[in-house]
This record gives sequence, structure tokens and C-alpha cells, in this order.
Amino acid sequence: MLNAYPTAIDVRRACRSGAFREPTAGQCPGYTQTNLIVLPEKHAASFRTLCERNPVSCPLVGETRGNGDPRFRTPLGEDSDVRFDAPGYNVYENGKLLHDDIPDIRDYWQDDSVGFLIGCSFTFEQALCDAGLTPRHMITGANVPMYKTNYPLLPAGVFRGEMVVSMRPYKRADVERVRDITRPYVKTHGEPVAWGPEGMKQLGIHDLYRPEFGDAPEPLADDEIPVFWGCGVTPQQVIMSSPHVNGFVMGHAPGKMICVDLPVAAVLSS
Repeated sequence: MLNAYPTAIDVRRACRSGAFREPTAGQCPGYTQTNLIVLPEKHAASFRTLCERNPVSCPLVGETRGNGDPRFRTPLGEDSDVRFDAPGYNVYENGKLLHDDIPDIRDYWQDDSVGFLIGCSFTFEQALCDAGLTPRHMITGANVPMYKTNYPLLPAGVFRGEMVVSMRPYKRADVERVRDITRPYVKTHGEPVAWGPEGMKQLGIHDLYRPEFGDAPEPLADDEIPVFWGCGVTPQQVIMSSPHVNGFVMGHAPGKMICVDLPVAAVLSS
């Protein structure tokens, strides 16, 4: 695993300088990590509704300041600029992927752009590590695998699509502990939505070793099963499934999050 930057602002500054362009799993333990989606203001209200209706896939943590200002709203971080603060970005035009994993989005940010920060499951991974349940991708240094599913979201305005999930393998005997540990993190996807071969079938995932996003997992051991969580790449999949979303839309490159100054404790449910 890569050496971790200790704080969220350290990660953001490293991204801005070009010093860090890797997946953010394991970075800034104790701080919240977020997915990013940037939309024209005319779609902002509908996207907020989408998040409200689908809190497992799209748990909204915060927004930029509006009127084209790319900084976070307080308390997510004073020293911030979502155009540069992720290690990589995807850019879409009229629902089609235009650029994959570029270092910044300065050339595509518009005067009416609004950035939305969606909680990321990387936030709860330190708790899994502390319990002796370190996710496999953190051990191998790979990106977490992510999959399209057939599970429909509740639509809102122009937005419709299906859930994307991330996967971490665990022994079946450990699944209840994993559920208990991650359940309180409701602002970062919470507990798993499915697990095991039966979960794959429910979600419509046919080949575990061919994820649509991230890296393919190493072969699972005989006593391991796949465990799936809601994933903040879902909004980008929604963009590609929503033909009436026109213009430039931007998001983080899968696995390369924006780290915010919000302590992990602030996103835990009581």
C-alpha cells in the first residue's frame, strides 16, 4: 500500500501540485472521502432530489458554494478547489465519456457549474482495518473493483439509471462483523447491500473478474465471498443513462476521491 498523507488538506494539496495521482484508499485516515459530480445549475435541484431518494447509492455530504465558485462549503474545507483537488477526473459531454482520468477540470468548469460531494466507502475502511478486516485492495495496492448492476434507482427529473456497487471479499463467517462495523457510516454508503453468489445474482453481476470500473480482483479463496456496497460512481452511470442531461458533466475518476476536512466521526449515525 502507498504511504498515506495524514490529513485531507495534505491530499488535496498533493493533487493540486500533481504529486499525487493514485487511488485514495488508505489516505488521510480519520477524514471523510467523497465522490464528485459536477453539473450545470439547471440540473442541481433534480440531482438533490435524486440523492434524497437514493441515499444508499448517493449519500450527499455537501456542495460547492454556487455561482461557479469551485470551493467547498464550510465545514468541508476552506482551502479547496474541486477543479484540482482529486487525483483524477472523468469528463462527459451530452452523456458520453469525453475524457478519462485527466489531472484537472479547469478547461471544462463553467460559470454555472455546481459540484456535489457524495460520501465514499473508503471512509470506513480504517475501521475495518482496526478490526483486523483490512480490505484486499488496500493490501495489494489495487483500485477497488466496481460493477454496474440491474438495481434501478428511484428517478428524479431528468435523472434515471441503476446502482453501481463496490466489492470487497471476506470470509462468509466475517460478513456479520463487516455489516456491524460499516452500518453506522450511513453518509458513506453504510452496510453492504448484498453478498455471496446469491447477492451477485440479485444485482445482475455475471462475472466478478470483469468489473466495469476499478481493477479486477485477485481470485477469491475457497472460503471467501464477494461483499457489495453502494458506490458513489453511481451518479456517473446515471449521467450516461440520462439522455436529457446536456453539456459538460464532470466527476472524479473511479477510486480517486476528493478528501474533505470533515472528521469521520461527523458522518457516523448514532
